[in-house]
Amino acid sequence: MTLTSLVLRSMKKNVKHYYLYFFALIFSVTLCFSFVTIQYNPSVIEALEASGTATAGFESITYVLYFILIFFILYANQIFMKRRSKEIGLYQLIGMTKGFVFRLLLIENVVLFSLAAGIGMVLGFVASRFFAMILMKLMKNDAIVSLSFSMMAFSKSLIIFALLLAVVMIQIFIMIRKASLLSLFNAEKKADERVKKFSPFHMMMGIVGICLIAYGYYDSTRLFSVEGATTNNLLVNMLLILGSSILGTYLFFRYSVALIMNLIRKSKKGYLKITDVLGVTTIMHRMKGNASSLTLITVLTGLAVGIMTLSYISYYSSEADAKRLSPFDYILFDNKGIEFLNQLEAEGIEYEKTTFHLSMVNVKMSDLFNLDEKDAGYININQDAISPVVPLSDYKAINPEARLNDGETIITSYVDILSELLPLESGKKIRIHAGEKNYSLFIKDVREDEFFLSVLASASSPVLIVTDELFDEIQKNQNPEISTQIGINLVNEKDHEKAETLYKNLRERKIIEYDYQKTYKEYYDGNIALNGMTIFVTGFLGMAFLLTTGSILYFKQMGEAEDERESYTILRKIGFSNGELMRGIYVKQLFNFGMPLMIGLLHSYFAVKSGWWLFGSEMVTPMIIIILFYVSMYMVFGILSVFYYKKIVKEAL
Repeated sequence: MTLTSLVLRSMKKNVKHYYLYFFALIFSVTLCFSFVTIQYNPSVIEALEASGTATAGFESITYVLYFILIFFILYANQIFMKRRSKEIGLYQLIGMTKGFVFRLLLIENVVLFSLAAGIGMVLGFVASRFFAMILMKLMKNDAIVSLSFSMMAFSKSLIIFALLLAVVMIQIFIMIRKASLLSLFNAEKKADERVKKFSPFHMMMGIVGICLIAYGYYDSTRLFSVEGATTNNLLVNMLLILGSSILGTYLFFRYSVALIMNLIRKSKKGYLKITDVLGVTTIMHRMKGNASSLTLITVLTGLAVGIMTLSYISYYSSEADAKRLSPFDYILFDNKGIEFLNQLEAEGIEYEKTTFHLSMVNVKMSDLFNLDEKDAGYININQDAISPVVPLSDYKAINPEARLNDGETIITSYVDILSELLPLESGKKIRIHAGEKNYSLFIKDVREDEFFLSVLASASSPVLIVTDELFDEIQKNQNPEISTQIGINLVNEKDHEKAETLYKNLRERKIIEYDYQKTYKEYYDGNIALNGMTIFVTGFLGMAFLLTTGSILYFKQMGEAEDERESYTILRKIGFSNGELMRGIYVKQLFNFGMPLMIGLLHSYFAVKSGWWLFGSEMVTPMIIIILFYVSMYMVFGILSVFYYKKIVKEAL
């Protein structure tokens, strides 16, 4: 028999092991090649350049995708080589040398990789237009996207896939060279670790694992609080949270699950049903035996969900962030740019105008936050903050119900990152300084109204609303010309395009002097372009992580199903039905897929909750959407594994 015919027979025999691996490889190639092709699509490049969005992020994410692909293929190949260990041992038992076996596997993998790369590149090229259209949709760009083949993308992908094949063959070569004949016949029975009898030490470590995870969650809730985060210990706290979460996850799978299952089993006082035997007992031994891989899957799941959620929070909050930066469609200062209003009237464009008079005062930081130097951390409470002051009569334009007595103030427009770290409270007094005079004011209310261009309030200070009489007195003490901000909102949506053109022309002619006087639409379009690209590339990363973790779990379940085939045969012979066996398998699959997913989602939730406000203004909706997407995809892998088990159970007799 020739080597070629032996390769063909071997591949045909192992198709039941390789078919999902082959399709997963095709999907990986499709995902990567389509992403690389998008980078060189002329329509995408033009859209990114027009929006001012950097394209460097695409290339960096490509390398991350390649790393995920390499990791996934190496891990999957290790699992399948483990499944074929007896076959490799038989080859050597009948006289084949290790070199001959390696050549056989080399030809198999070259054929497999060549087919997968060829099919994946064709599918990736076709899918690249679909993904490019999604990117344009996310960026709200109406550009027409066409299929565009790039030799650069093709050559880069070929090099990566060739390197991947070389790395896989090195892995196989090392495995064959180091493995003895006896170890090959016993390789299938080996878990990630050797499992010993459960002992009091294991029980204690199980409790420690749960406590470490709980500590990581608790510490994450105070990571950015004034008491928990300073410039000196912020990095240390982040490392402690990361370390305790990862170590706690490992100990949870290694010991805590077994502890919980032991308690459940003891509560039944020896009366175990078939569901308990196939579910509880199997979970107890399998999970702690594969703790390393389950920890890795859980961490990758939490990382993927966290990254996707934060990027979606940014995208979801694009409108709110633009409104915070420019609360009106257009903003003018100190009557400069009145020509813009004249042009709007000449063009017949209807608008609403709101004018605010303002001055600046110094506010004692120690009064605002009630902190001592020990608790303040990175805030210097001894310095003064410069805050805008607005008369009550102007503020009533956006809040007609507002009322103030002498010596009272309303604090508003304090809604950025600093407001999350150091929230303000009403019901206390603050001191302000205007020129040579000091004033004491009682904070009547703290509101989130936004009506100033964000760059106006220095150092993210809040805006103080005071009585008209106090405002006039402050102006006399400051003795500058009264500053004004004119906020303009268009009445009709259809007029925005024409108004944008008029505004930009005046800014180019320096009639509107300040470059930072961007319009609401400019802020919004910039946010959508940047956040649209961000959520697109993180979505690709999320899909890659999902493919990796879901497939690895499924491959493991395939292996466990094959290992338990003889047990199912015995159970069927002594009278248990398919339905009774499947009920235990359902419980097992719920734990095998649900437990890593649940803990991964908890990790991501507490990680996102600790600092989501750095990325946007809404957390709940984006996180629910991402979690539902991830859960639904995990359910697909779980259902596939149940179908595989069902086939094994049916074949048991």
